[in-house]
Amino acid sequence: MRAAVISDTHLRAPNAFFTAVYDRYLAPADFIFHCGDHTGFAVWSQLIQHPGHVSVAGNCDGYDLGAELEPLAERTIAGYRVAALHGWGPRPGLSARLAEALAGRFDVIFFGHSHTVENSLYGATRLINPGALQPGGSLALVDFTEAGVRVEFVSV
Repeated sequence: MRAAVISDTHLRAPNAFFTAVYDRYLAPADFIFHCGDHTGFAVWSQLIQHPGHVSVAGNCDGYDLGAELEPLAERTIAGYRVAALHGWGPRPGLSARLAEALAGRFDVIFFGHSHTVENSLYGATRLINPGALQPGGSLALVDFTEAGVRVEFVSV
């Protein structure tokens, strides 16, 4: 099973860049996780067309959109307990704060907020930040298999 993980699009509406990334990387995935800061309803509206779409609220999502999104999403993918959330507070130490707050509950945690690519282990929990999905930014493709979790970061 493959999850395409994005965050921090900060778009009012899908543009040509977003549409090209969606068509090439997101649409073929089994799941799309958006870790917050969509910013506009139109981006979320495009993503919800995907049958495996999961979005969480970010600190830059407006009140109306934020009211539609949960702060933490939980899924099970190929037997792995997976969470998605945006993150909070200062960027330094973010993954450690998330690992501590969610200690032992998940095998994999997807998060955003810092706009910085990360693939870290805290005990048995893998924390993955896809970076920001903006020109010059990145996304993560995460494969869940019996052999483990494989993470590939794609520069866009």
